[in-house]
Amino acid sequence: MAKARKDNKGRALRKGESQRTDNTYVYTYTDPFKKRRFVYARDLQTLREKEADLIKNQLDGLDVYMAGNATLNFVFDRYMSTKYDLRKTTRSNYMYMYNRFVRDGFGRRKIAEIKYSDVMYFYYYLLNERNLQANTVDTIHTVLHPTFQLAVRDEIIRKNPTDGVMAEIKRKAGKNKGIRHALTVEQQRAFMSYTADNPIFNHWYPLFTVLLGTGCRIGEVVGLRWEDLDYENRLISINHSVTYYPREGSGTRKSEFAVSLPKTEAGIRTVPMMDAVYEAFKEEYEVQKENGFNSTVIDGMTGFIFCNRFGNIHNPQTVNRTIKRILENYNAEEIIKAKREKRQPVIIPNFSCHHLRHTFCTRFCEKETNVKVIQAVMGHANIETTMDIYAEVTDAKKKEAIENLSHNLDIF
Repeated sequence: MAKARKDNKGRALRKGESQRTDNTYVYTYTDPFKKRRFVYARDLQTLREKEADLIKNQLDGLDVYMAGNATLNFVFDRYMSTKYDLRKTTRSNYMYMYNRFVRDGFGRRKIAEIKYSDVMYFYYYLLNERNLQANTVDTIHTVLHPTFQLAVRDEIIRKNPTDGVMAEIKRKAGKNKGIRHALTVEQQRAFMSYTADNPIFNHWYPLFTVLLGTGCRIGEVVGLRWEDLDYENRLISINHSVTYYPREGSGTRKSEFAVSLPKTEAGIRTVPMMDAVYEAFKEEYEVQKENGFNSTVIDGMTGFIFCNRFGNIHNPQTVNRTIKRILENYNAEEIIKAKREKRQPVIIPNFSCHHLRHTFCTRFCEKETNVKVIQAVMGHANIETTMDIYAEVTDAKKKEAIENLSHNLDIF
């Protein structure tokens, strides 16, 4: 058995410790990047205090972090560990977006080496190669920017390389890139009529009527309970939302429902119930009286209005897939019908649940001039969101007005 090394005072030295000829004590270790490092001290007690600090820092990852050798993945995980107050659904969404689009590629780079142009290149890669929408890249940016900002505040890097990147991308791409466009009146009528008259899809009619007639988000509509309806005053209370998100740390692709507050504080609101929406709720109630009510229990909440054929709450992804099936069937039939009737077909473009919200807002903007009223009904936290839609509508109205003027004014 090898004897332990000793210093010049006869004290046993631990593994990695040594004493030089000038009596300086040295502790030698290997860092996580397999490089040999050295710690020096004039006496053994000070050396061992430094060793203890080093071991603690290594456990925390600080030696790698402070040396600027940490990867973006390391800093992101560190950032997420500080966000103790995030909603469960928000945390899950952040982790899902990062793990899917960042972790296995861009996330492996050392954070100290990432420059502004690297971030720009990465975002354009997501847009052009991964074919992501600008809104999705903006969500990823929402996660990356505070991650780099944490490194700035910890003085690991001097500047945040994500500053201004999304603003430049949006400016180059054009303000309206990735904006959802509303269905035309003709398209929305065609969609609703086909759904109502089709024996395969007509049971979806009440749900689509509420989506199109309230402008609510899909999570707010599938989360509606009967107790949220005030029939007497014709009001709908939007006070929560239901989200469907990947289960964190499950190691599988399983997902689950959860009840949360609406997307923003402005999302807590009351929405007037127009006649068609009122009738849709009444129709749904009568159907469920005969077939059975929604049996779903989510975070202690029950009494959800809309349900699938199994008596459970709707999955938003299933709703979007149903919209796609309706469109495919309708368009195929409409092309044949229009050809037989010798007219141009009314083709409905691909759209999702959220397009129905955008369509409602567009029709609302066409009739209402008070933007604050529109904002309140829609639950937009930022008036700019409302104004963007309002401006798009008024531009179309201005063009329509000029065209009418040109037809009615006999001056040219």
